Formats: sequence, structure tokens, C-alpha cells
Amino acid sequence: MTVILDRAEDLTATATWHPVCPVDELELAWGEAALIAGRQVALFRTAPTEVYAVAQQDPATLANVMARGIIGSRGSRPTIASPLHKEVYDLETGECFTNPDLKLEAFATRLVDGFIEVEL
Repeated sequence: MTVILDRAEDLTATATWHPVCPVDELELAWGEAALIAGRQVALFRTAPTEVYAVAQQDPATLANVMARGIIGSRGSRPTIASPLHKEVYDLETGECFTNPDLKLEAFATRLVDGFIEVEL
């Protein structure tokens, strides 16, 4: 018997938590790039125990530069602005506030025994 999953189910079924580094190795309000399971990911520590992960690739230019973006906020929403053209993205959802045609892939994060884990 062959089972065909739709794309959303397939992604959920294969998502895995990956340990990255101790949370203390990331500076507050600064981005770092990491290679996780063959993917370039930008990590941002915005508070002592709050870390966000998004794709390193800028959706507008396809350059791998998002870790060098500018951290900010829109109201209560944490944001990252692309270092190239300054598009502003929600760090939690990847929604682009400045161009609705763009979206930055966002990944779930968690802290386990002081280590950052990212779900890909």
C-alpha cells in the first residue's frame, strides 16, 4: 500500500530538533549564522533565554546575509531588517512588513539544558 502525504504533513513528519550551541555563545541583539542539517540558518538572541531562527537567505536578493541584519521591533513583534535592501521581517512568522510578496522562512527554537535547538 502506498500512502501519499500532502506537503504540509510531509514537512511535519520529517521535522527534527537539532542542537546548535550553548545559548551563552550568542551575544544579545546580534545575529550569527549556523549550518544546521545542511541549511544556512540565522540565529538571533533577543533576550537571555529568547532565540529566533530564520533562513540565512534574503528572500529579495537570495544572498546569504540575514545574520547581519538589524534587529528591531514593530510594536511587540521582534523583527529583522535585511542588511541589503532593508526589508523588515517578523522573526516569529517570517512575514515581511515592507513587501507582502516576500516571506522569510522561520524555524521553531527551544532551549534544552542551556543549549539552543532548532526544528528543521
